[in-house]
Amino acid sequence: MREIAFDTETTGLDPRSGDRLVEIGGVELINHVATGRTFHVYINPERDVPEGAFAVHGLSTEFLSDKPKFAEVADDFLAFVGDATLVIHNASFDMGFINMELGRLGRPPIPQNQVLDTLAMARRKFSSGPYSLDALCSRFGIDNSRRTKHGALLDSELLAEVYLELLGGRQTALGLMDEAERKSGSSDDTSGGPLVAAPARPRPQPLAPRLTEDEKAAHAAFIAKMGDSALWKKYEPAGE
Repeated sequence: MREIAFDTETTGLDPRSGDRLVEIGGVELINHVATGRTFHVYINPERDVPEGAFAVHGLSTEFLSDKPKFAEVADDFLAFVGDATLVIHNASFDMGFINMELGRLGRPPIPQNQVLDTLAMARRKFSSGPYSLDALCSRFGIDNSRRTKHGALLDSELLAEVYLELLGGRQTALGLMDEAERKSGSSDDTSGGPLVAAPARPRPQPLAPRLTEDEKAAHAAFIAKMGDSALWKKYEPAGE
């Protein structure tokens, strides 16, 4: 199962009033485990960055002026996302901007059924808030000391950890067997059962031998000099 913990930064709160994306970050998860593969890009919003937005993420109009426009990174972004589920905190905000930008290019929106909202997950899990990313990091003991300002990639990395905790804790990452293997195995472990190594599969074609006939003959002659009591003869295959 492929998912992407995902976040954006913007020039403001409302894409319908002209606010634009300035940063996209994503962290790939396979079976709830981060693979190390990420997507990160700063974006020229083609407008100024208001002081209020700059105070949040620290990305100035000047800094973003030479960065690619969304139209220039859209293909790379969509290729990275593919058909993965986007795991987003307060998904309606980020998806409002992403789908507005895609609409500007005549691209179809990312459908709602491809999005998972961790804010909704947190509200279902806990009867009282706060439910911000920082608050959830504090609740789960996740170190967010690097988060002096909002940043799409860093926030995606933190979100991946929060998401894992919302699923039931870090032991979830140990569930590397597929569901059929898990159900077929016996276990008294409530975390999902033991990890069972799959049997090695034989090669379709055996590897070619590395020893030459001359080398084999030289080895046989060497063993013969040791006599019948040589320890090697105990392990030597019959007929060789």
